Amino acid sequence: MFTSVLVANRGEIAVRVIRTLRAMGIRSVAVYSDADADARHVAEADVAVRIGPSPARQSYLDIDAVVAAALRTGAQAVHPGYGFLAENADFAAALERAGLTFIGPPSGAIRTMGDKIAAKAAVSAFGVPVVPGIARPGLSDAELIAAAGDIGFPILVKPSAGGGGKGMRRVDDAAELPAALAAARRESGAAFGDDTLFLERFVLQPRHIEVQVLADTYGTVLHLGERECSLQRRHQKVIEEAPSPLLDGATRARIGAAACDTARSVDYVGAGTVEFIVSADRPDEFFFMEMNTRLQVEHPVTEMVTGWDLVEWQVRIAAGEQLHARQDDITMDGHAIEARVYAEDPAAGFLPTGGPVLGLLEPSGGQERSDSGLNPRVRVDSGLSVGMTIGSDYDPMLSKVIAHGEDRSATLRSLDRALSGTAVLGVGTNVEFLRFLLADDDVAAGRLDTGIIDRIVFTAEPPGDDVFIAAAAYRWLQLWSRAGADPWDVPTGWRLGEPAPTSFRLRSGARTDHVHVTGNPERAAARVEDGESRSLSARLNGDVLSVTIDGIRAAYVVACSGHQIWLAGEGRSVLVEEVREAPVRPDDEHSGDADLVSPMPGSVVAVGVSDGDTVSAGTVVVAVEAMKMEHSLTAPVDGVVELLVAVGDQVKVGQLLAKVIAAEEQKATSDE
Repeated sequence: MFTSVLVANRGEIAVRVIRTLRAMGIRSVAVYSDADADARHVAEADVAVRIGPSPARQSYLDIDAVVAAALRTGAQAVHPGYGFLAENADFAAALERAGLTFIGPPSGAIRTMGDKIAAKAAVSAFGVPVVPGIARPGLSDAELIAAAGDIGFPILVKPSAGGGGKGMRRVDDAAELPAALAAARRESGAAFGDDTLFLERFVLQPRHIEVQVLADTYGTVLHLGERECSLQRRHQKVIEEAPSPLLDGATRARIGAAACDTARSVDYVGAGTVEFIVSADRPDEFFFMEMNTRLQVEHPVTEMVTGWDLVEWQVRIAAGEQLHARQDDITMDGHAIEARVYAEDPAAGFLPTGGPVLGLLEPSGGQERSDSGLNPRVRVDSGLSVGMTIGSDYDPMLSKVIAHGEDRSATLRSLDRALSGTAVLGVGTNVEFLRFLLADDDVAAGRLDTGIIDRIVFTAEPPGDDVFIAAAAYRWLQLWSRAGADPWDVPTGWRLGEPAPTSFRLRSGARTDHVHVTGNPERAAARVEDGESRSLSARLNGDVLSVTIDGIRAAYVVACSGHQIWLAGEGRSVLVEEVREAPVRPDDEHSGDADLVSPMPGSVVAVGVSDGDTVSAGTVVVAVEAMKMEHSLTAPVDGVVELLVAVGDQVKVGQLLAKVIAAEEQKATSDE
């Protein structure tokens, strides 16, 4: 067995691998970029090595830097996690040349499965069913068009290299195919340096089901059941579960056997996942899509229903140990569901978010007694810690919340409770959307397909009066803590005649209201705008705010940064901002000028105009990119541009990027 292993990754997966290494008594070595100098995985590892600046290409994707770090620290093996170099055959080969063990499959298996055309040919030879289509190297547009009629529409145009949906096109009619092929070649060539395409029949109401496999160097191949991964957005998984609510026992056995044959087709070693596509209306028919030659993000649901630590067995197999089980020994106990927590704003088209982690709420792993003893019911895989900053250099996934129950309904309830106690104060997340999705009737009933999220309309509920009162109470208690001996400085509101309330103008989302507070913390009154006066008492103990409004008590975890107040409680996390009073001068209120602010943290990738240019409404002024998403900001009015950033600048969410000084005739019209 190894005594020292380097983890060539970051975030929650690095923390998760380090946890198993510690349990196995193995020394862990972390690597980090400048952006991750204070990250949690760095703190939890036994040793940590800086490998470069923040951009992944200069750090986590730098093969020479990772290999050098392993050699410097005396590591004997390298665990790649997922993403970055996990499926890079050149990385596996470089480790082998350096005398280091790659905790993953042979480089030949990685290369074959990394080429979708070669992968389909390999598995077909072992009798694994593949989606009807045409897949050969070097197919011309004419050959693809000629084959389309026999395949049948709708058709999916797919690139042989890469992933993530880039270069993929659904075509419903033969007349659309030539243009789709041209566009797919351009996009795949730009993204992967390879414009090779193939065609597959598009499966209607597709469900994404994958099977976990383990293979050792002695020829033993096992599968550990399947996972349902149909809840996706933009080809990225959001919620996964094991087992799938779609498959019956016979199909489960067949798809598991096909996954094992897939692994045998490339002499696979280690942990891998074979992905299949299944039609919702024909659940007994499945087709091979691809094989991920690494650990999957969603591996915890398999671990919770089987009791197998997949990372432990990755390490043991890489160290030469033999699998001790037979296929019949592997059983699935209950149901497990995982929800991915992303730094994104679902109400704003899922734009990436970011910022400092001011506070953190993560559910603890509750336990319940069953016939076999104590079983964990909630698990959190997280790379978060208070004080770190979520930037735009890496993937927006922050953590995963996993629930395990006796059946699917109980697990859904358990996961919803766990998410109600999950919050990242200082960073907008998708937690509220996850709870909304889990409550959907089709999701609850297990009627899933890969397009369901696109059909769901999500609107964030604005916070109610009680949340606004709680935010005002927090600011008000801060004034009390700073009050001196002068009674006029104490914010009681006492005056001769009518009380003079302390007023706060607060905004959350599209809602902006005043909250007026009088009295003292033990006995106060609060009023939102001209509404009814409500009794209030408030107390702040560290970062926990307790408020009692009209006799009903609530508690919030609170964090503050400048004018921003983050409150987590009552099952949700809310940002409330204290804003200045609205302008009273007509020239200020109706100037017509426009500020362009960044909707997300990221980098400026394009500037469409020059400083001082005259532009028309709709002209693209600045484009910002973060986490593989680009957002263009356009001039909302005609006017003159004042640029405040340049290409390459790193910007924060809400940062002012440019101003458009409205044309004089627009200002005149606005004033009227």
